[in-house]
Amino acid sequence: MNKPTMELTGNKTNDGESYFDGGLLQYIGWRILGFLVTVFTLGICLPWSYTMIYRWKIEHTVINGKRLKFNGTAIGLFGHWIKWWFFTVITFGIYGFWVFIKLEKWKTKHTTFA
Repeated sequence: MNKPTMELTGNKTNDGESYFDGGLLQYIGWRILGFLVTVFTLGICLPWSYTMIYRWKIEHTVINGKRLKFNGTAIGLFGHWIKWWFFTVITFGIYGFWVFIKLEKWKTKHTTFA
């Protein structure tokens, strides 16, 4: 039985393996930037911070040799964010239990292979 050959691209192999190639310093930088943006806008730009950090995570992820891509936007999330916040307030926090699921569905909808 023949072993499949491995094609090298940079320092990673293109043989169907899965890996994450982001670095710790990049992650810390994006988190600090996201925190500062959120604090200085009093939370209004939290969706922008969230999409920025999630985009970095996704675009440094390779599944079965295929790089992932995130095409969600902060403006797209902002509309949902306002709606979710409104429903959470008028239901005295009960809707907040569903926000996590809604957010995961939104992230998945906007994540594809590059």
